This record gives sequence, C-alpha cells and structure tokens, in this order.
Amino acid sequence: MAQNYWLQPEQPAPLPKVNTPIRQVLEQPLEQLRRQHQLILNAVGEGIYGLDLDGYVTFVNPAAAAMINWPMEDLIGKSMHTVMHHSHVDGSHYPREACPIYAAFQDGSIRRITHEVFWRKDGTSFPVEYISTPMHDEAGQLIGAVVTFRDITQRRWAEDVLQRTNEELEQKVQKRTAKLRQANEQLRELSDMRSRFVSMVCHEFRNPLNNIILSVSSLNRYDSQLQPAEKADYLLNIQANVDRMTAMIDDILVIGKIEAKVLDIHPTQFELVAFCRHLIDEPEYQRPQRPVEFACRSRQIMANLDQQLLRSILSNLLSNAIRYTPDENPIHIKLAKRQNQIILQVQDQGIGICPADRRDLFEPFHRGRNVSNIPGTGLGLSIVKQFVDLLHGTIEFSSQLGTGTTFIVRLPLTYLAI
Repeated sequence: MAQNYWLQPEQPAPLPKVNTPIRQVLEQPLEQLRRQHQLILNAVGEGIYGLDLDGYVTFVNPAAAAMINWPMEDLIGKSMHTVMHHSHVDGSHYPREACPIYAAFQDGSIRRITHEVFWRKDGTSFPVEYISTPMHDEAGQLIGAVVTFRDITQRRWAEDVLQRTNEELEQKVQKRTAKLRQANEQLRELSDMRSRFVSMVCHEFRNPLNNIILSVSSLNRYDSQLQPAEKADYLLNIQANVDRMTAMIDDILVIGKIEAKVLDIHPTQFELVAFCRHLIDEPEYQRPQRPVEFACRSRQIMANLDQQLLRSILSNLLSNAIRYTPDENPIHIKLAKRQNQIILQVQDQGIGICPADRRDLFEPFHRGRNVSNIPGTGLGLSIVKQFVDLLHGTIEFSSQLGTGTTFIVRLPLTYLAI
C-alpha cells in the first residue's frame, strides 16, 4: 500500500522511565490515531497536500501525487507552486504572489477556485477545482494550509459536448426554418417570426436559465457553508429570473394571438383624460425623483376604443421611457384631440435610439444596441405597433442618441371595424 509522507516533527523529550506496559498504554492511542489519519489520506480519491508557511510541501496523499505524475517522496519539502502551479492555461507565468492558494497565509481565508489548471511532471496540464484552507495549531497560530483538488477534465469535456450539441441543434433549427420558407412563400412572415423566436429563446431564455442553474448548483454544493442571508439572495435571484421568463412568455402569447388573428376587439365609451391620469398613478409607474408629468388642454375627451389595447399601448411606451431614462430626468405624456383623432405623445430624456436600430425598431425580439444590461424582451414596441394597427391608427417617433426619444400615437376617436 502506498505510504503517506509527512515531515518528521521534532522528536519529543524521552518519557520518564516507567514500567513498559504503562508506556505502551500511553503510546498506543496516539499510534492508532496516526494510522487512521494515514489510511484516510491514502483512501481519498481527491488530491490532498499540506504546505508550511513558506509554501513547501509537508505531506501529500497518493491521489495527489498520481494526478501530477510525481513520486510522493520527491514532493516533500518542495514548493508546490513551482512544481504544478507555475503557469496559466495559456503557458504564461503565474506569479506565486498572485496565487489564491497562498492567500491563506496572508489573511487566513478559505479560497475556492474552479477555473485554473495544474501541471504534471511531463509538462501537460489538466483543469482543476481546488480549495485552499488555512491550518492552525493548538494555540490558534497559522502554520500553513491544506489544499484539496480534483481533476475536472471529464466534466469540462461533458460541458464542451453539450455546447457543441446545442450549436448543432441551433443549426438544424435554422436549416429547417429555411426549408419551410422555400417550400411555401405564403408562410414567409410566419417563418421569419419562428426564426427570430428561436434566436430570442436561445439568447433571452439562456441567461435566466443559466442564472437559475448556477444558483441551484451553489445552493446544493455549498449548502452547509452558506449563511441564511446568502441563501435568501440565491432564492431571490431564482424568483427574479422566473418572473422574467414568465413575462416573456406572456408577451409571446399576445404576439401569437395577433398573428393568428384571434385577438378580439371590444370598443367601449370612456373618458380619456381620467384614463391616462389613473394609469400614471399606478405604483409601477411611480418615479421617486421626477414623477411622470401629464398634460392635456381639454378637461374631457370621450372616446370609443378598446380600453385594454389602449392601456397596453400607453403602458408599454411609458415602461420603456422609465426603463431607459435616468431617475432625475423628466418624462412627459401629452394628450390632445384634433378633429376625429386623439394624439398621445410620450417624451423622455433617456438614452435615445441608435440610427442603425430604427429600421427594425418595431420588429419582434429586436433590442437596441445601446441598451447594455437593461432587462427587456424586445416585444413591447412590436405589441404597441400591432395594437395601433388593429385600432386603425399610426405611430411614429423621433430620437437623438443620448438625448431622448418621443413617440407619437394617432388613433381615431371611434373604432370602426373594417
């Protein structure tokens, strides 16, 4: 059986001469304990080694030595950083002072790393995840560190296979979509939407799903080490990502009803000024620094329209204005009546729209190039445009990058089915 190598501690002072049976009774538990520790280290499948305060190896188990192809006896007393952690994955020099393992010597902290490599004696490397844990003596003094690591080559291989499979699947979906467009020109618009839908699902759904998977993995892996507040943060992150995907699905269902021409229109008579004021007063449209400003020269404007569609038009435009406008900048909503039309204007002083995005602004799943990490599905303005069309109205906009955007919606006062 492979032996575990330890630095020999300083020999204790000889015991007083006592009866031999008594010395055996005193020494037997200590020897058994050493033997048990040695058997445990030899049996563990993960690599384990210890370092003193100078970074030299004090003990190493067979699994660690086997993974880096070094004899155990040759590792004792060597700098483990020089032996197997001397370079990054690209071969560039890895300074010892930048190594997370040695942070345990500086601040006594535990470091968990999942994205580095260790090097074998033959010059080849393998991906690892490792934990560096500070080691203290009975008096609480820092005396070194214990490092536990594992070879994650198989896991990385599986991740690469999964990624390639996803890419191949996406290519198959795109090819299938192209064949459908060629087979039937009458389904061209539907095929385009399906293609964009696939792209949106791959991109917009992948981020929240990855966040959820990462949170669940962290909860499973470090459950016993996480504080209650940290667990709560992971759960809140999962809930936020679920809500984000639910909102996307709701918008997709609305688009589907419009495309299938099964969205019913129910016009009713109502007063527009009060309608707009009530919408702006709802909690989700409250701004702490600059409340949304509403203006209308008329005290009352009666209209005969579908309130749900009009509400969706105004709420989407207002939500976008709030989302892309700094809290300290103003947002204005103006309502006017001209002959048999109503004119709704939503004006902000936000980030503006890039010229390259304006042609496709009302296309489903399209998002501006300058939105950065501001959340959104790219469906809101598409829904607005199609609802305006259903009500036989028009929508136009003007925008200046970095200055703001103004949307103008014109609708007939009375909806007439065609």
